[in-house]
Amino acid sequence: MTDRSKVTKSRFELDEDGETAWLEFERDGQGWMTLWHTEVPPSLRGRGIAGTLARTALEYARNEKLKVDVICPIVTDYIHKNPEFNDLVGKKR
Repeated sequence: MTDRSKVTKSRFELDEDGETAWLEFERDGQGWMTLWHTEVPPSLRGRGIAGTLARTALEYARNEKLKVDVICPIVTDYIHKNPEFNDLVGKKR
């Protein structure tokens, strides 16, 4: 994570140019993290911020030894382009 990124209880945030992009997540206490939704303000789009948030979330999951349930299509696309994260993805039962 960069110094302009932070983790809150339920989302990863990246602040730039006075605006905040975020990726909403939830941990269930049983070794799972669900990645729900990514939001990047229009003025920040096209800078790779959504990809940075996805990578940050996936690296966090790896460091915390979590399995990931991906709902967010942006993260799904990121994983498709970065298969080194495939081992984190599971499906909650």
